[in-house]
Amino acid sequence: MTVVDAHHHVWDLAVRDQDWITGPALAPLRRDFTVADLAPEARAAGVDRTVLVQTVTVPEETPEFLALAAEHELIAGVVGWADLTRADIAEELARLRELPGGPYLKGVRHQVQGEPDPRWLLRADVRRGLAAVADAGLVYDLVVLPHQLPACVEAAAGHPGLTFVLDHLGKPPIAAGEREPWETSVRSLAALPNTVCKFSGMVTEADPAAWTVEDLRPYADVVLEAFGPRRLMFGSDWPVCTPAASYAQVLATAEALTSPADRAEIFERTAVRVYDL
Repeated sequence: MTVVDAHHHVWDLAVRDQDWITGPALAPLRRDFTVADLAPEARAAGVDRTVLVQTVTVPEETPEFLALAAEHELIAGVVGWADLTRADIAEELARLRELPGGPYLKGVRHQVQGEPDPRWLLRADVRRGLAAVADAGLVYDLVVLPHQLPACVEAAAGHPGLTFVLDHLGKPPIAAGEREPWETSVRSLAALPNTVCKFSGMVTEADPAAWTVEDLRPYADVVLEAFGPRRLMFGSDWPVCTPAASYAQVLATAEALTSPADRAEIFERTAVRVYDL
C-alpha cells in the first residue's frame, strides 16, 4: 500500500523555540526533529510523500518549510502560516508562492485552538483572509478544540469555495471517554461538502500511557461514517505523536481502525486530491 502522510512537523530549536512544548508530558519533544529523522521511519512504513504542517505563528517558518520541500523529495506539500487578518493577505500568499519552493504551498493554518474567542474564525478580518486563501487556490487547515467546532461549521458554510481540512478529528476528548458535544458538531461539519478530516492525532488525545485501539475506535467510527473515506486522510502527527506512540504504531493503528476497502482513499488518494500533490 502506498501511503501519503498528510500531517507531520519538524523543528530545530537552535533556529526557533517551540514555546508550546511545556510540562513533563511534552518533555520528550524538547529536542530537534528533522526531515533526516523522519525519512527512515516514513520509508520503513511505506510512506512515499508527506505534507509538512506549520507549528508556530511566525512568518519566517513558512519560507523555511517551502525551502525544505524543495530540498527533500519526501515532502510533497506544505501547510504554512500567514496572518489572515492582514489587509494585504492576498499579496502575502502570492509572495510566498514566488519564493524558493513556493509551488509546494498547498494550504494555510492558524493555531485557532489558542484563540480565546471561540468565534475567531467568524471575525470580519479573518473571513476576508479565508476568502483570499480560497482565491489563491489553497486549502485551510483547522486546528481547533471541540468548543470551537460550531464556528468552523459557520465558516465552512460561509465559504463554500474553500476546502476546510479538520486536523486531528477536532481533538475529541478521548482520554475522558466523552463524545458530546464533539460528535454532534463534527457531524454538522461533515455535512458540508467542502470539508475534509484528517485521520490523525488520536493517540495524543487518549491516555498516552495506556491507550488501546478500542479506546480510539468510537471516535474513528464517527468520522468514518460522517465524512466517508473520500474525505478522510491519514496523518501521523509526527513527532507530536511520539510520547504516545511510534511512527509505525500510529500507522498500524490507523490501519486497524479502517477497512481494507477504504484504505486507498484514506492513506493516499484523499490527500493527493485535496492538497494537489
